[in-house]
Amino acid sequence: MAFSAEPRFGVTIFPTDYSIQPVELAQAVEERGLDSLFFPEHTHIPAARTTPFPGGGDLPRMYWHTHDPFVALGACAAVTRRIRLGTGICLVIERDPITLAKEVASLDLISNGRFIFGIGAGWNREEMQNHGADYRDRWKVVREKVLAMKAIWQNETAEFHGEFVDFDPIWSYPKPVQAGGPPIWIGANSKWVFDRVAEYADGWMPIGGLGSGNLERMRGALEARGRRIEDLDLALFGAPYDEGQLRGRIEQGFDELVFTLPDAGREKVLPKLDQVAELARRLRG
Repeated sequence: MAFSAEPRFGVTIFPTDYSIQPVELAQAVEERGLDSLFFPEHTHIPAARTTPFPGGGDLPRMYWHTHDPFVALGACAAVTRRIRLGTGICLVIERDPITLAKEVASLDLISNGRFIFGIGAGWNREEMQNHGADYRDRWKVVREKVLAMKAIWQNETAEFHGEFVDFDPIWSYPKPVQAGGPPIWIGANSKWVFDRVAEYADGWMPIGGLGSGNLERMRGALEARGRRIEDLDLALFGAPYDEGQLRGRIEQGFDELVFTLPDAGREKVLPKLDQVAELARRLRG
């Protein structure tokens, strides 16, 4: 799907208890001919947090008002038939891998193979600590949990023995509709992301853009593992609401453009969705 002639267009939003309902939004996304809907996650925000917000300034309240993404996406799957539904991103480090493997497989089955598993390690040290996770090992833990989940999805009897994840043979159903499990997209921009994507992911979703030389770095990491960049899903999160910039991103190789919607009611969200739909219409020619 990567580097396709026909780019896809999606949206992401913090689905909160005060904003547009996920079900209404999913139906609106599908009605407008868009392709995907992504929800992020934070289980909570520690009241005594000292970790600075990467976006700068005060942490927006949507971070501690958001729904569980799997519950919200399950509701969206029930009222749609075509759009793909994804986590953008799921904080794998804060979840038990056996339980998460079942949640992912169940959602993929319920949606008839429309799930995209966007993952990351997160930035909030105190949030991780409340889940018993060590910030310093976060990507090592994510890697093992992903590999363990793949074993569960792909084998009738699965087992995994690592430093952070360890279980003897188990049975776990359902299995995902998508062979081998849903596509895994990594949401990260660090210098280590290239090798991580090349080893255990199917896509990369950097926020805002690629950065100088990063596409070639990704190509090299993939080729070192016998893979092709042409087979990689390349999704732009935080896509600009500007037609000229979007055309440039498409020329770079982005095949999925994901626009951020405000954490607000339908009176603010639906006009922005109309704007995305109009941009999609123009860019599809």
